[in-house]
Amino acid sequence: MIRLEQSSPPRWKYPTYEPGEPVALFIPCYVDQFFPEAARATAELLARRDVPTVFPKEQTCCGQPAFNSGYWEDARKVVRHFCDTFADYRWIVCPSGSCTAMCRVFFGQVDPDPRVVEIGRRVVELTEFLVEVLGVTDTGARFPHKVTLHNGCHTRRELGVIDPPLKLLGAVRDIEYVEMPDVEECCGFGGTFSVKMPGTSLAMGRTKVQSIVASGAEVVVSPDSSCLMHIGGMLRHNPATRHIQTKHIAEVLVAGE
Repeated sequence: MIRLEQSSPPRWKYPTYEPGEPVALFIPCYVDQFFPEAARATAELLARRDVPTVFPKEQTCCGQPAFNSGYWEDARKVVRHFCDTFADYRWIVCPSGSCTAMCRVFFGQVDPDPRVVEIGRRVVELTEFLVEVLGVTDTGARFPHKVTLHNGCHTRRELGVIDPPLKLLGAVRDIEYVEMPDVEECCGFGGTFSVKMPGTSLAMGRTKVQSIVASGAEVVVSPDSSCLMHIGGMLRHNPATRHIQTKHIAEVLVAGE
């Protein structure tokens, strides 16, 4: 039995999705380069719900790396390119809470232009689109493994998306869900933070790995491949934890059919 957390209500009112409306997929640059399986699973999940998807080929990045590093003028150029690319789409779905938060929460800090803010607010994280917009909690998946969830800081704190991943995992057949200790703590990645502050980042990561081990899970899932990149690297470097897998939640939600 998966225990849903007490989450605050969404910070914005979700528009109503009209059947047949096209959805633009925003696939973050690191997902495109390193985790294409998460992107494919995202497209498959939407296709199974008869949601037409398009992939604007001009898309690049949301601008978060430059924004977080203080290069706001460079970030502004990337953000404006994002808005030009996705301007024609009412729905923009992203398999990353971190990049979704950048668009929906921080675009207005980079560039207060009303057009930029409005387009940024159209971006919806994948699990919240499935649960809060489409009303889907059961994707028909089967995943007979012991699983724990890491919900990244941006997804949890900036977007307030807490229950949707748990509801979706709760409907997966044959899954054994276990909550890790100190589930709300950061994994230590933080994008450029892990490069600028590697010692602190690794220390936080080791604490997160200890929590994963304590949970007894075979697989760590997350709505954010960026967190999994950090966690997975640490798991693989230790022979004692090398057996623990990492998967984007979309991969679990399409499994077994």
